[in-house]
Amino acid sequence: MEELIRTNDMVLISFIEALLDEARIEHMVLDTNMSVLEGSLGVLPRRVLVDAERMNQARRVLRDAGLGAEIDPTSQPKS
Repeated sequence: MEELIRTNDMVLISFIEALLDEARIEHMVLDTNMSVLEGSLGVLPRRVLVDAERMNQARRVLRDAGLGAEIDPTSQPKS
């Protein structure tokens, strides 16, 4: 699994999860329980991970939905 996006915007994460579900791309969201440690301030970002083999497809789904600017720059293909 590789990181697709990192954000503390829970609405954005929900939207991305819905997009990935619709595209039948398996994913997982990490760090959702970190709010207990941080005091529920939403400071620590959550990470959405997808299989490395499906990363390009996941990026394309996000770009097609107008979320290209939200994609983690470190997850971009290396030239």
